[in-house]
Amino acid sequence: MVDDTWSGALHRLWQAASRAEEVAALADDVYAPLLATPGALLVVGTRWDEKQVLRYMRALSTGSDAPVIVATSRSMPEAAVREPGDEPVVTRAAVAGLDDAVWPEAEFLRQAPGASVVACTFRLDHRGWATLGVAVDASADLAVVESRLTQAVDVIVGCHTGILQRGREVRRGADDALLAEASLQMDSSLDVEDTLRRVARIAVPAVADGCLVHLLRGEGPEFVAATHVAVQQQRALEEAGRDDPWLAALLAGRGEDEDTVFLSGAALDGSPFADAGGVGGAGGTAGAVGTPSAGGTPGTGGAPGTGGTGGTPGTGLPGSPSGHPTVVSVSALRARGRVVGSITFVYQRPEARLPDSAFLRSLATRAALAIDNALLYELRRHAVLSLQEHLLPSQLPVTDQWDLSASYEVGDPMLDVGGDFYDAVPRPDGSIALLIGDVCGRGAEAAALTGLARHTLRTLLEEGTDPGTALSRLNRALRQERASRFLTAVVATLTPRADGTALLTTCSAGHPSPLVLRSDGTVSEVLSGGLLLGVLDDVSYESHEERLAPDDTVVLFTDGLTESREADGTFFESVLPGRLAALRGFGAAHIAESLARQAKVFRASGQDDIALLVARWTGITPDTGLLPHHLHLEQAALR
Repeated sequence: MVDDTWSGALHRLWQAASRAEEVAALADDVYAPLLATPGALLVVGTRWDEKQVLRYMRALSTGSDAPVIVATSRSMPEAAVREPGDEPVVTRAAVAGLDDAVWPEAEFLRQAPGASVVACTFRLDHRGWATLGVAVDASADLAVVESRLTQAVDVIVGCHTGILQRGREVRRGADDALLAEASLQMDSSLDVEDTLRRVARIAVPAVADGCLVHLLRGEGPEFVAATHVAVQQQRALEEAGRDDPWLAALLAGRGEDEDTVFLSGAALDGSPFADAGGVGGAGGTAGAVGTPSAGGTPGTGGAPGTGGTGGTPGTGLPGSPSGHPTVVSVSALRARGRVVGSITFVYQRPEARLPDSAFLRSLATRAALAIDNALLYELRRHAVLSLQEHLLPSQLPVTDQWDLSASYEVGDPMLDVGGDFYDAVPRPDGSIALLIGDVCGRGAEAAALTGLARHTLRTLLEEGTDPGTALSRLNRALRQERASRFLTAVVATLTPRADGTALLTTCSAGHPSPLVLRSDGTVSEVLSGGLLLGVLDDVSYESHEERLAPDDTVVLFTDGLTESREADGTFFESVLPGRLAALRGFGAAHIAESLARQAKVFRASGQDDIALLVARWTGITPDTGLLPHHLHLEQAALR
């Protein structure tokens, strides 16, 4: 015959279990129906951790409206004989014969003299176990009591398993969201150190309480970034990451193929993270080195040590008020088959909140790829700047007659080497030739053409070739080489005159016209024209002449300056004359650097390089027929 009362209670219990967010919420639905079993006098439950530490007792007796609840942390090693394996264990015993060192609930059971107890011991998870017992009198059907007890335990275990599963799913969703956000944050920067700092900031406090990031250099791990949820521990954590020998030895000893390792308890002895003085505050018992499983709980490698008292005072970091023992994990940052660094997490939280090794591995992989991309960008940027520097003159001539300077702003090193070039060439007749040009496109082919153009023009102008002829011969060379790109250029010769003026002779091949800043602050454009270089055969170029008075300044530039565009679509070309006029009275270096800087600030779009070459006529007349007096060298302003 089916017991409808118990069946209904069991059905309601399963319904409550499906909704419960914690097992304790089932207590009323479990205890009351069991206590209604014929012959039942008292129901009592206990909760233990894996170290035979009693954490909780609850008892409800007949005639009582409220349960007695005891929260404790009583260590009872003799209770190990009751600890179950994977399957529940049912025990029947007389209350009078119970050993208090094994049965702490005996203090409640003895409230029913002469009773016996039917108790079921069962495992909730690897971290702990529990018992549920019913004290009964002689009228009770022990088989019925045992059946109901095991059915109730099935519900409790199922409820706990469901809560863990739902928790894992929620955590997995949160982890996936964190990983996605981490990828976005880390990928938004191509600066190596900024990327590493972003890794540390993203991880705290979402993943851990503290984070250290090291970059692997040729001489070993190099500290780059650290952060901690507690401001007062931030500096100590940074010092540990930078100078601590224990941590340095740990990171240096990590193998290429090692997975994430978790350290706690005795494994942290001698480290700046040791408990009771280091991060963690409480001494704790020695924990094993283990790796949590994908479910978010420690796997077979062992669990981190649990909290306690005592312990050896640690060194370095101040203790944490959390009371939880410190756990440290170290993950290698591995990208494209090589280790680029390591990430160390410091945890001061309950074991259940430790991240699993799969999550840490995924985070480390994403961080490593972001760092590797930043490193590759840094190498590429250095290579681009180095090559760009070698395509430009390392020195400009400086004479008493001419104040010369140049500026070069790389638009975007990631776009590859640009095609802008400039030079200043002393000539046999005492004049100086200025040249500036721009090869279409970027990259190796543009760089090769840039080198050809600059060195060809320089050689011809050094020999005294006039600007128009020099451009025509360069055009012929480009056509003979079957160059697939065109370029623009302008050549200006500056010839001092005995009357204190200078003759400016300009010849252009499709290049933006130079500007002249007069000593009175007026700005004029030098008339110029001509076809692009490398497009047609047998092209000739005409020259334009005008006079420069003392303190007049000639400004040559590439279209990266004039085509810098503001957010509203305004080009820098429209404001350039006014900006140049405002620089009246300044030297060539200030003018070149200021215009380049202003264009860069002005620019909201456009990634073209900016080259400027500036010459100010001092009005000092050289001796007739001699080269410029006191020829010196200065470093070109390549930035």
